[in-house]
Amino acid sequence: MTILKTALIQQTCSNDKQENRNKSAEMIIRAAASGAALIVLQELHAGPYFCQSEDPALFDLAEPIPGETSQFFASLARELGVVLVVSLFEKRAPGLYHNTAVVFEKNGWRAGTYRKMHIPDDPGFYEKFYFTPGDLGFMPIQTTVGTLGVLVCWDQWYPEAARLMALAGADLLIYPTAIGWDPVDTVDEKGRQRDAWMTVQRGHAVANGLPVLAVNRVGFEASPQHPETGLQFWGSSFVAGPQGEILAEASQDKEEILLVDVDMASSETVRRIWPFLRDRRIDAYSEITKRYRD
Repeated sequence: MTILKTALIQQTCSNDKQENRNKSAEMIIRAAASGAALIVLQELHAGPYFCQSEDPALFDLAEPIPGETSQFFASLARELGVVLVVSLFEKRAPGLYHNTAVVFEKNGWRAGTYRKMHIPDDPGFYEKFYFTPGDLGFMPIQTTVGTLGVLVCWDQWYPEAARLMALAGADLLIYPTAIGWDPVDTVDEKGRQRDAWMTVQRGHAVANGLPVLAVNRVGFEASPQHPETGLQFWGSSFVAGPQGEILAEASQDKEEILLVDVDMASSETVRRIWPFLRDRRIDAYSEITKRYRD
């Protein structure tokens, strides 16, 4: 059987951590009851996207791994017998914090960890204030449902990250995400941003011959320092096949469990007719490691 039933959990988040956790758990339970074997949560699902402002007090939101939240989801994965991808604000050591994805196996064991490598620093996305860039590299995580190339949000714009995951044997590319519009953007600008977000990830699917799972949060979250502004998260969680074809897409404004059957054998078929990995000119790519070619 090559079909893997996956579930993407697209939800809103409040300032109540327990409420967020309970909502995630309830949606995970429903997804598992529908037969999902791989369930993916959005980026930093334990609370609001706090990186809209720079506030030293918000480091108190971070937790060690293992810790209370990770142990909760590990137990849930074991209880339901599912592989679960969660996204946490990790406190690694005093003054050292990461934006971290953790994969739990069906038995609740930690299959692997990925620390976000590309860290943005833009208006409304001040992540460099909070997160140290990851130091675990681009290594996929082996699980009983496949080898998962887990990346996080801003990583999704970089073809190098997707390619390195593919070269290391990933069966799927997975992107927990928190991305949205500035409400003052025009309708046309909002459309361009969302289309670019989907297009670049579909391009990773095509270029590597791999399915892509991207799960985004939804709803408006006001800026803590400027409540009249904020981010309107555009949802649109989706799964694309290895030719970039959209297999399923969630709404832009509602909480959803997106259930998608992924054919795990399709990559082999596609790579035989589009052998991009075979035809790479690795002898000519040495300068790709430069910041800029003068």
